[in-house]
Amino acid sequence: MLDMTQTNLAEAVGITFPQIQKYERGANRVSSSRLQQFSNILNVPVDFFFEGSPKSSEDKENVVADVAKIFATSDGLSLASSFMRIKSRKTRQLIVELVDALVNER
Repeated sequence: MLDMTQTNLAEAVGITFPQIQKYERGANRVSSSRLQQFSNILNVPVDFFFEGSPKSSEDKENVVADVAKIFATSDGLSLASSFMRIKSRKTRQLIVELVDALVNER
């Protein structure tokens, strides 16, 4: 969203580019202090990184069930596959916002 590269972020935090990639892939855990650094550099609140995440275990179970339903259909698989090929995170976020708006439209 800020057009900041992973290399720029790594330099700003004082770590290596491969370490940023490990965080992104989930290979390494992000400490709370490191998360605070990211939040400061990106000028967003820490809870920005948790937007849309399920709050309770029941919510998590519902999300897992919904994902299973999506992947059980050919349309869902096609949509997910196409969505993941969109390079721009901003564009993907706009698509999510559009779908949310359509769902909530009355």
